[in-house]
Amino acid sequence: MVSQEQGVHDPSRWRLLDERGRQTWHYMESDEQAKEWPQSLVDKHHLGMQLDLPELSSAKTPLEAATNALSFFSQLQLPPGNWACEYGGPMFLLPGLVINWYVTETPISEPIRTEIQRYLFARQNPQDGGWGLHIEGESTAYGTSMNYIVLRILGVDADDSRLIKARGKLHQLGGATNGPHWAKFWLAVLGVMEWDAVNPIPPELWLLPDWVPFAPWRWWIHMRQVFLPMSYIWSKKFSYPLTELTKQLRDELYTQPYSSIAFTSCRNNIASTDNYHPKSGILSSINWALVNIWNPYLRTNSLAKSAEDWVFQLIRWEDENTDYANLGPVNGPLNFLACYLEDGPESYSVKRHNERLHDFLWMSKEGMLMNGTNGVQTWDTSFLIQAVVEAGLASDPKWRTTLVKALEFLDDQQIKDEIPNKDQCYRHRRKGAWAFSTREQGYTVSDCTSEAMKAVILLQRIPGFPKLVSDDRIKDAIDTLLTMQNASGGFASYEKVRGSEYMEYLNAAEVFGRIMVEYDYPECTTAVVTALSLFKEHDPSYRSEEIAKTLDGAVKYVRNAQLVDGSWYGSWGICFTYAGMFALESLASVGETYINSARVRRACKFLLDKQKPDGGWGESYKSCETGVYTQHENSQVVQTCWALIGLMHAEYPDSVPIEKGIKLLMHRQLAQGGWAQEAIEGVFNKSCMISYPNYKYIFPIKALGMFANRFGDKELNGVSSTI
Repeated sequence: MVSQEQGVHDPSRWRLLDERGRQTWHYMESDEQAKEWPQSLVDKHHLGMQLDLPELSSAKTPLEAATNALSFFSQLQLPPGNWACEYGGPMFLLPGLVINWYVTETPISEPIRTEIQRYLFARQNPQDGGWGLHIEGESTAYGTSMNYIVLRILGVDADDSRLIKARGKLHQLGGATNGPHWAKFWLAVLGVMEWDAVNPIPPELWLLPDWVPFAPWRWWIHMRQVFLPMSYIWSKKFSYPLTELTKQLRDELYTQPYSSIAFTSCRNNIASTDNYHPKSGILSSINWALVNIWNPYLRTNSLAKSAEDWVFQLIRWEDENTDYANLGPVNGPLNFLACYLEDGPESYSVKRHNERLHDFLWMSKEGMLMNGTNGVQTWDTSFLIQAVVEAGLASDPKWRTTLVKALEFLDDQQIKDEIPNKDQCYRHRRKGAWAFSTREQGYTVSDCTSEAMKAVILLQRIPGFPKLVSDDRIKDAIDTLLTMQNASGGFASYEKVRGSEYMEYLNAAEVFGRIMVEYDYPECTTAVVTALSLFKEHDPSYRSEEIAKTLDGAVKYVRNAQLVDGSWYGSWGICFTYAGMFALESLASVGETYINSARVRRACKFLLDKQKPDGGWGESYKSCETGVYTQHENSQVVQTCWALIGLMHAEYPDSVPIEKGIKLLMHRQLAQGGWAQEAIEGVFNKSCMISYPNYKYIFPIKALGMFANRFGDKELNGVSSTI
């Protein structure tokens, strides 16, 4: 038997709702509903449907090309003033959600069931039938086992030819016992693996005094917010009662009969494809001691209960402080399950979690996926404002409405207060900050705050634009940024570095690198440098000595982070190209350019040495994994922009290589003003890639406009020829 997708795929019935940045997709069940809520251009764009837009006049100059791009992208702005997009790529997010729905017996609507199936089949590896850690990665035991399970939960028959192929790949990888720690955890929750196979996650860790060097408050925020509910669930040893489906999965996921598997001996099994960060000998020894000494002999019921109670209180605060939106799509389903176990299925916490988890779901032309956060609203909106200003287009009355709406969004999304239990939750200061996505999610991020503040200052100082964000509120943002600098002079992402890099010896995730603690990041530091440099122009008197000291340390960090070949390693975009753009912009903001700086000249040489014969740049995500620049087989529009922007900020004097890159951008521009989606753009924790599809509109506007301002808005010959 070969099953078919459940239900009927009808993209015309999907609608995107944006409520102050909260983005949720809704399916119109009836013709009447569809008529009452007409489908918008934005809906059609994200669903990959035909857009009824005229073809624009072919651009002859860079500024015409930038104007065409803005003409297109401005039409995708949502009513609150932000832009939306898919933030997909990771293939381990949907499984946590769908398994959680199954074990909490949460109904899954037919449209969602259909669209998740479509997406997973669209992203199945056509050669071997598996799935990877991310959409461009090789098939792994983690991706293949978890997405196979999702499709079975959603109703696909085990005899479906696509699942037969996936099962073959999984068995080739050694079966589900060769999955990493997070996979084993979810399989145990589902009841298709014994808890004996899951390395311990004791909640007692959260009872450690703060002075302990590896206490959880010192971990990177994503690690501690994921392992927090994991530890609660692990301690409860919750497994969903066996059903007909899970009985079948026990037969399908393994290379031997379920009853014959010695699960205790599988705790450290992992496929080579998944083992990006192998467990250290220290962690393996700790796990052995926890399994063989702590759990059976020393862990009393009263101690376990105290730990569970404190951990759940921390979960409760995380939920309340974000209105159940949570930090991200990994801890969201875990917190949901913890509340289900603690509060019961009819509780407010469970119902609210179920509502808020839809914030992570996104409809694309391939189906429904799960975003890496609840969106990129503030981040993309900030960059769009900056791009238009730096392109020299902001003073054109044609774009005033678009830009004022974008400013209104940033005004609305600035975080204006602290959470009531900040110190107990080990949260960093947030008043005056901007989050990556929305104010409601509410986590300070150093570069998001910097880029949003830059956008506000740049736009509000142009005559004719309203001053929505007051100087006092801009000072609040400065006050927060000044609390985030590390001893190195650098800046991390959500908070200061709290623990030693030696804590990576305790990295239990296996599939990610540099995940246990915060790190200094060139991109975060450079964003703060450019923001503080701009603020000094805006208000030279406010905390001037502290800002000067902070800038001095940050610039020294940027200089020291430069590698011998002139590059910087990027941790949030691919990779050396991305970091190079920001580094050169930050150095230019303090007066270091090609003419007066040897390090800037080295950086320019690095970028120019990587330019392809067609004039573009293209860097593979493999650079992120290996730490060595790896060419993509094709030039990429987004990375070409990053290289061009970096060179122009550096004031590289020769226009010829820059013009070649500009010609490539103009040649690839589509008739309606946009660009086609190419390779994936972003990354986190070295090994997992993530999509930023709006980059292909935002950064070309900036690069094209910068070129016109620097070299003149001249007609470029040969743009229409094959490059």
